[in-house]
Amino acid sequence: MNRWLLKRKPHISWLIALMCSGIFVGVFIAQYIQYYLITPTISLIIAIIFIGVVLWRRYTYLIPILIIGGVLFGLWRGSLSQQELAQFKPLYGKIVTVEGSVKDDVETGASDQIVIRLDSLVVNNKPLPGALWVTATGSDIKRGDKLVLSGKLGPGFGNFAGVIYRANITKLIHVNPGDIARVVRDWFADAIRRAIPDPEASLGIGYLVGQRRSLPADLVLALQLAGLTHVVVASGYNLTILVRLARRLFVKVSKYLSVLSAGVMIVSFVAITGVSPSMSRAGLVAGLSLAAWYYGRKFHPIVLLLLAISLTVLINPSYAWGDLGWQLSFAAFAGVMILAPLATRYLFGNKKPGTIQQILIETVSAQIATAPILVAAFSQLSNVAVVSNLLVLPLVPLAMVLTFIAGIGGLVLPTIATIIGLPATWLLRYMVGVTEYLAGLPWVTTNMQLPWWGVALCYGAITIICVYMWRVTKYNLRDVNLVE
Repeated sequence: MNRWLLKRKPHISWLIALMCSGIFVGVFIAQYIQYYLITPTISLIIAIIFIGVVLWRRYTYLIPILIIGGVLFGLWRGSLSQQELAQFKPLYGKIVTVEGSVKDDVETGASDQIVIRLDSLVVNNKPLPGALWVTATGSDIKRGDKLVLSGKLGPGFGNFAGVIYRANITKLIHVNPGDIARVVRDWFADAIRRAIPDPEASLGIGYLVGQRRSLPADLVLALQLAGLTHVVVASGYNLTILVRLARRLFVKVSKYLSVLSAGVMIVSFVAITGVSPSMSRAGLVAGLSLAAWYYGRKFHPIVLLLLAISLTVLINPSYAWGDLGWQLSFAAFAGVMILAPLATRYLFGNKKPGTIQQILIETVSAQIATAPILVAAFSQLSNVAVVSNLLVLPLVPLAMVLTFIAGIGGLVLPTIATIIGLPATWLLRYMVGVTEYLAGLPWVTTNMQLPWWGVALCYGAITIICVYMWRVTKYNLRDVNLVE
């Protein structure tokens, strides 16, 4: 019997998932170890041989070799990135001149400083990989512009190779036409502001295109305290609403047109919002789910999760080395796509819960899945997140539609745009009011500390709970589809 089990052939999707888990481990440990016995090239060759043989034969007893192959592959990719980033170390503590492109929207920092993320770097006339976190004084700096600046380079954090505080900007170049998606977004955002006053307009734009950095600082803080930041950042929630809408609008015409429209929506949304860690995950997961639906296949959420994790860290290994947005994005995905369906089946059986009940389960699941990371990073936890999400989240799709209509009104009929935008203004004003009221409560957050081993214990407990609910309900998670 044991021999039969060892020679059993698991489904190829689970083998890919195990390989992906090995790849992530390899990329992660690349920041701590160096090659001594073998070179990266030999590591890559061995990895390809191991993975190829196991995926060809597919026997259960070969799974350890598959995982080792994945680890070696991830170690190869991570070590290459480490070698590239090592070029910054001799420059730490020195005054450098940097040329680069503005990677994301500029946001307001402390005092009179703005925060700029730069990539396509040329440091002291030498092209270097990676991205820099820069604070400086300036205005009218847009995503896609080119900057020349100078300042003292310090060690980076997260997925940034270095930081420069209070940099001196010596040259600003507005690239023409520059980032076309950003130009279109800002053009439509201006039309929305003709129809809706601020801060409601900024909130509506945040819902529609995930542009959080245009929000007033006090509203950003209120959203964070109320546990609502996830609905105004470029995330899977915004994208899922748009993809489902596009798919359902055209599915009765043809399946091909439905997938094409939803695919265009994914590409457009990612281009407009920028390729942040959370959008990399959201766009990849939505695209894979859409492809599976088109071909009549189903992705198990765990397989999809591990596949998306490995692909994103292969593209940018620094995501695995401490990028908070990347971590929260995948944690929230696991909460909504794994924990929530299991909890729904455990609590309601075969009955379908009501809309409010479903939102409550998904909200609580996402909060549970992201809470350990949030507490470890910020030492505080929102006490009103569940209430705020129940009061706001169900109305977000309607707010997106009304904001879009208001923007069209601002373009086509600017003289009566404010009248066309009234429904959106009223709804967004309600959301702002709820957010500010809850954020103003004296007990809105709880301060606590959680070390890394505490985070691991929390996720271990969550995993045990999920396994228990799965064993009790026998629920097939393959039935969960992001785009349906």
